[in-house]
Amino acid sequence: MKEIILVKNGELALKGLNRNTFEDVLIKNMKKRIKDLGKFEFTKSQSTIMVDPIDEDIDLDDAVDRLSKVFGIAALSRACVCQKDFEDIQSTTANYLEEQLEDAKTFKVEAKRSDKKFPMKSPEICRELGGFILSRFHHLKVDVHNPDIIITVEVRDKYAFVRGNNIKGAGGMPTGTSGRAGILISGGIDSPVAAYMMAKRGIELCAIHFASPPYTSELAEMKVLELLKKVAKYSGVITTYIVPFTKIQEFIRDLCPEEYFTIIMRRIMMMIAEKMAANQNCSALITGESVGQVASQTMYALACTDCAVNMPVFRPCIGMDKEEIIAISRKIDTFETSIQPYEDCCTVFTPKHPKTRPHIDEVIKAEQKIPELEKWIDDAINGARKIIIKS
Repeated sequence: MKEIILVKNGELALKGLNRNTFEDVLIKNMKKRIKDLGKFEFTKSQSTIMVDPIDEDIDLDDAVDRLSKVFGIAALSRACVCQKDFEDIQSTTANYLEEQLEDAKTFKVEAKRSDKKFPMKSPEICRELGGFILSRFHHLKVDVHNPDIIITVEVRDKYAFVRGNNIKGAGGMPTGTSGRAGILISGGIDSPVAAYMMAKRGIELCAIHFASPPYTSELAEMKVLELLKKVAKYSGVITTYIVPFTKIQEFIRDLCPEEYFTIIMRRIMMMIAEKMAANQNCSALITGESVGQVASQTMYALACTDCAVNMPVFRPCIGMDKEEIIAISRKIDTFETSIQPYEDCCTVFTPKHPKTRPHIDEVIKAEQKIPELEKWIDDAINGARKIIIKS
């Protein structure tokens, strides 16, 4: 039996005259994701993309798993190709879906007849195939409202195919269709979730991580890279920069009022990230901040942080509580890595009593105590290490 993968692109169907452009980017991303598994042929047909394996030994289970994480895909399924002959459709359905039908209690048949020359209309296909299934699998019952399995038959111009239930895709927009943005990535729970959520809207990610050795360890850096690998399974390649931040943090500790440590640190991080992001053709920054979660994430503190940059700052977690963020982190498999006990630079020199309602004039006055700040910012950027994270 010859199997193919059927991909439904969902939201892209609403793109009107630009639809082909979005679909082409989606196919490009799909090709990259499964390139090492073997040769595939991709064919667009209405709102469906058919992925046809050319090599015989391709692992379709692995291909389906990888494609289910590609943004822009609403649903996908494995399907078996058969002749445009009803007897062949019957036998293919019984053989190809036998295991699923044995495990199910109820079923429903749906039919789509693109080839209007096929002698049976869609309702007739459903009726006759449903009767055949009932005669072969006596334990099954028909349930048109909430069946355990939906058997779908599609009759196309060249052939027909049969498939079972759809597999839910990652949804969203194809990565790269909405531009590029820099994600300030830490080792915590929130920033990988923010990265995932913005990549889901078609944004290509450039990650910026701040390291402060010896206060932060190599294990902390490895933790961040592992988190990015998990996000990259959805977003594709992530260009990552590890920025040395020790000297600037020591200046903040030694020269600035303690209650402003965190907000000044965040502002300088944003300044560095903005310059690096601009060099990478990014048009925005992304952070994992949520209003009120910690002292540096009050509305007043966030306003002071935003004043440090001219780029838009996207905060997809801004209105979410911790449980909502954790639920997404579990879904994308970053939670267990995020809670590993390796500190990042955000936890270095944390003030005992941080200012929760900072005034921007006071913050800038405190920030100006750091000598030659622009020079240290440029030094940090020049000292950054580049790492390519692949999906």
